[in-house]
Amino acid sequence: MSKGITSKNEDYSQWYNDIVIKADLAEHSAVRGCMVIKPYGYSIWEKMQAVLDQKFKDTGHSNAYFPLFIPKSFFSKEAAHVEGFATECAVVTHYRLKNDGEGNIIVDPDAKLEEELIVRPTSETIIWNTYRGWVQSYRDLPILVNQWANVVRWEMRTRLFLRTAEFLWQEGHTAHATQQEAIEETERMLDVYSDFAENWMALPVIRGRKTANERFAGALDTYCIEALMQDGKALQAGTSHFLGQNFAKAFDVKFTNKEGKIEHVWATSWGVSTRLIGALIMAHSDDAGLVLPPKLAPIQVVIVPIYKGEDDLKNITRFVDELVMKLKRLGISVKYDDRDTQRPGFKFAEYELKGVPVRIAIGGRDMENGTVEIARRDTREKSTVAQEGLEIYISNLLEDIQTNIYKKASDYRSEHITEANSYDELKDLLDNKGGFISAHWDGTPETEQKIKDDIKATIRCIPLNNPLEDGVCVYSGKPSIQRVLFARAY
Repeated sequence: MSKGITSKNEDYSQWYNDIVIKADLAEHSAVRGCMVIKPYGYSIWEKMQAVLDQKFKDTGHSNAYFPLFIPKSFFSKEAAHVEGFATECAVVTHYRLKNDGEGNIIVDPDAKLEEELIVRPTSETIIWNTYRGWVQSYRDLPILVNQWANVVRWEMRTRLFLRTAEFLWQEGHTAHATQQEAIEETERMLDVYSDFAENWMALPVIRGRKTANERFAGALDTYCIEALMQDGKALQAGTSHFLGQNFAKAFDVKFTNKEGKIEHVWATSWGVSTRLIGALIMAHSDDAGLVLPPKLAPIQVVIVPIYKGEDDLKNITRFVDELVMKLKRLGISVKYDDRDTQRPGFKFAEYELKGVPVRIAIGGRDMENGTVEIARRDTREKSTVAQEGLEIYISNLLEDIQTNIYKKASDYRSEHITEANSYDELKDLLDNKGGFISAHWDGTPETEQKIKDDIKATIRCIPLNNPLEDGVCVYSGKPSIQRVLFARAY
């Protein structure tokens, strides 16, 4: 099987695209800027969904569903929110097509909507309009709701999984009686995301707050997890927003508190999307293809028989059938690939490309010796292992691979967090090393914007529990009370 993958050191962007396409994760669709997520790519998303969905339920949330279409007037009710999304909105203006009499299908000009509908870029407005009917008293709170959905943001420059006009995500929207409860919810969900990123995706993340310039439109505070990809660029892997009472005031969502006074509700929203699949690819993969952490791999173990005849295959299959049962009892997903249409070498290359963590090859001589050959995807090392107790060995090996993938990503990040004490040093590090650059900033949006315009770097976050230290801003020379993390980002 010819992989034809560009080296990541030669052309990182092409390397990424090659893996997405050749590992059968997704492809471009007939609709500009949109993608088809193929079965193998979608199965990774399903694994992510299953883990996150359980985490949401374990923290008291329930799933619901809200409309795809949002009346345009809803967006005008929260000024910062509409300004943040105005340039990305797809708008429905008509509701009918007709034949023009010459065999052409056209939009019926007589079927114009009284009010245009926005195709959901995010759901705060439609949900808070709905919550108005759900909340009267403090007894109705909190509302802890999550939605799994698709959203549309009209992107001009797209890249599969990372930035597409339509993508899949989950969005949590909660309503609370007090400011403190809402802030605690915002922080709790950030913890859920960072736990998922580190313990399932094997992706080390920095937990922090966004600056005012980078905050979600309509939020008072945005918390985020930031990850580092292998090209030294940052990727925002999840956000959790404290919305204050902005949306409750915009949509008149009030409640009677325990003292009998009427107050506006406090709000949060939080979400992650299919860009996490892009993060997985860019954080862990190599020039041989995809590298998947075992906890999110659709196939954790693949077994390939190497045989000379039917009797040989039957003998191997008897052993494999028993092994498969033992592995499945341990909760390990396994595939036995006994296709006779492809040679073993083709299969080895295919599963390496698709990032299957463990590959077992077993032939006639292995059956005689009571052994198998095991190849681990993360290090590409091969070893001969006894058949006896093999399921326990594999279970331990999968844990070791998960740990090793995380360690490799963590070591890379540690090597790419660097301090800069001048603007020239900041620019030099961004151009020649990349990664997170820890530097002093004067705290003003103007300075932040000037740096962004000049060197295409943004403040990714102000890390939580950031130590305060006196210094001077690398750009303006004005006093600064702390360092923040700059990076170029996706």
